[in-house]
Amino acid sequence: MVANEIKRQLVIIGGAEDKEGDCRILREFVRRAGGTKARIVIMTAATELPREVGENYIRVFERLGAENVRIVDTETRSDASSSTALEAVNEATGIFFTGGDQARITSVLKDTDLDKAIHSRYSEGFVIGGTSAGAAVMPDVMIVEGDSETNPRMNIVEMGPGMAFLPGVVIDQHFSQRGRLGRLIAALAQQPAVLGFGIDENTAIIVTNNQIEVVGEGCITVVDDSSVIHSNVDDILKDEPLAICGARLHILPHGYKFDLKTRKPILDSYTTPNAPTPIVTPAA
Repeated sequence: MVANEIKRQLVIIGGAEDKEGDCRILREFVRRAGGTKARIVIMTAATELPREVGENYIRVFERLGAENVRIVDTETRSDASSSTALEAVNEATGIFFTGGDQARITSVLKDTDLDKAIHSRYSEGFVIGGTSAGAAVMPDVMIVEGDSETNPRMNIVEMGPGMAFLPGVVIDQHFSQRGRLGRLIAALAQQPAVLGFGIDENTAIIVTNNQIEVVGEGCITVVDDSSVIHSNVDDILKDEPLAICGARLHILPHGYKFDLKTRKPILDSYTTPNAPTPIVTPAA
């Protein structure tokens, strides 16, 4: 990374992150947002229980030592132009999108004054986190909804505009727990040459500029369709099975990294944690 280059950081969580124990993922979010000097805004646009959900995160972030934590609840688009909300974002060092319904986030926030302010702060090095629905909105085109535990077909997933913090990818959450490989592949079939990231529960990808690091107890599944040698997308009806040949698949657990530019895992410096020392038997 070039000296003095601004770090653009995202903490994208697959949902159901630990909020009671060590809170490894939320701890990392607070650390990157400034540690004991962190000023965090909790965005509750996705949930129908904004006060309850927001106060739960306030308790966690304050326990981890954040200096200031406040809720910004936007029930309507007019709320996203309020001076109070804009002031909160402009004073914050990190913003956190809760879970719920990702369509609520985009319908209320996208292309508003608050959306512009969040993107401006992000370009200055402000850290953005999101879990579940708050993870789904990170790309420029997101999964709005879709069927789980099914073979990939074009009609099992609905796509729509996301918040565009991480363009060129598709993100799906609660991934292995809800069997969502089929719908991630179906989403990618609608977005050629886009990387797909399936994030397990209590697992996150931490994006720093063009590099991703996996944190948490599960794995991420990366699907790269840029090398596909055959697809039947142009020949089938929406409810007929997809054929995809030649796509690349990576499964990456905690500690692994991925380069968004090269579209490859970063393996040169990786050492397996707690790997047993090989036993060498002397020659007879």
